[in-house]
Amino acid sequence: MQAWKEYQEQNKERFLNELLELLRIPSISARNENKADMITCAEAVKQRLLDAGADKAVIYETAGHPVVYGEKMIDPLKPTVLVYGHYDVQPVDPLNLWNSPPFEPTIKDGKIFARGSADDKGQFFMHVKAFETMVQTSSLTTNIKFIIEGEEEVGSPNLATFVKNNKELLKADVILISDTAMISMENPSIDIGVRGLSYIEVEVTGPNRDLHSGVYGGAVANPITMLAKMIASCHDENNHITIPGFYDDVVEATPEERKLMAAAPYDENEFKADLGVSELWGEKGFTSNERTGIRPTLELNGIWGGYTGEGAKTVLPSKAFAKISARLVPNQSSEKITEKLINYFQSIAPAGVVVKASEHHGGEPYMTPVDSKAYKAAAAAMKDTFGKDPIPVRGGGSIPICALFEKELGIKIVFMGFGLDSDNLHSPNEKYDLVNFYKGIETIPYFHKHFAEM
Repeated sequence: MQAWKEYQEQNKERFLNELLELLRIPSISARNENKADMITCAEAVKQRLLDAGADKAVIYETAGHPVVYGEKMIDPLKPTVLVYGHYDVQPVDPLNLWNSPPFEPTIKDGKIFARGSADDKGQFFMHVKAFETMVQTSSLTTNIKFIIEGEEEVGSPNLATFVKNNKELLKADVILISDTAMISMENPSIDIGVRGLSYIEVEVTGPNRDLHSGVYGGAVANPITMLAKMIASCHDENNHITIPGFYDDVVEATPEERKLMAAAPYDENEFKADLGVSELWGEKGFTSNERTGIRPTLELNGIWGGYTGEGAKTVLPSKAFAKISARLVPNQSSEKITEKLINYFQSIAPAGVVVKASEHHGGEPYMTPVDSKAYKAAAAAMKDTFGKDPIPVRGGGSIPICALFEKELGIKIVFMGFGLDSDNLHSPNEKYDLVNFYKGIETIPYFHKHFAEM
């Protein structure tokens, strides 16, 4: 194993510079103006796979942004690991809150500040460099396949079709994903589950045009006010979600699982200080860790309408809008919850306005069995490099394609995330610690070693 570390140490600056090149590409999948950048990034990922030692790497077109596939098959009798990641990133708004340009990676205090640094370019690139390490040191013990997509941040709308049409190409024994976080470098952890997602948009229409708020105010329903009232009705005094049937299919965590979660290190004062809040908020009867892991949630992601420019404009707006998402836990269906959300907002539409609710995208929750060969290999790998057993935890985020992969390919997923909750994912000043990046490259080869031996 010494050869791994020597190779990684000798090439760490090159590894970093190659990552920085990827981070400079503004591969924002949600915006049409970045379509050319998406192609550029896909080409760059393909080339990095070939440079790392892939026998082949191919860009597959989809109805949206392309998928990059690569592989190295060393022995049909050896197990095959399918590595999943995504090269697309979130929009950077609000740009004025960034301390450095989001696509000009800046290294400060041992951290890479750039959009995509942790989600997910920095994390999937660890696998590419770990793969290179194993190839160059003749220590590759498994066949490896890569599927790096370009639409994760918009719900992977075309990946299902690609997977269904390429089952033989993607055939493997396990799927390995690094798109999650761990508790800390001092307390490594492995996500044993991610939540599902239901995402809708609500549009409220009142008068047929914007009105003078003095002439018409008090006589005509204000769409923003009506929308605010509807949103406020979604939670009761205990912050319990009031939408009929929302909790019907929730699988309640067992006392044993809640006890295990409680054993994970957690400092509430430190948590509040990091976020700059004086008090925490959430469903009564559950801890903060439970609220973000084992419980479903409903959050307002954006709301707008009327005049939002500089200065004042006394307007009663014609329309108001909101983007709303629900995070789902095991046994909840994104299709069912989306239907419930849409029906709820339409059913409570106040008189004087018209409410239209529509779906954006969704995904199912996913759980990894801790007694699986893949989980045991991941836990052993992390113990090898961190010197302690990782803590199994449930992640609060969503990776929409997990349930799809298991359904279509019939194999389990294991998460080996090296990010931190403080990495500002989807926010200004996203960052990824250099020590985490290098630790991931060091740890991943051990996973392949253990998985091949089990």
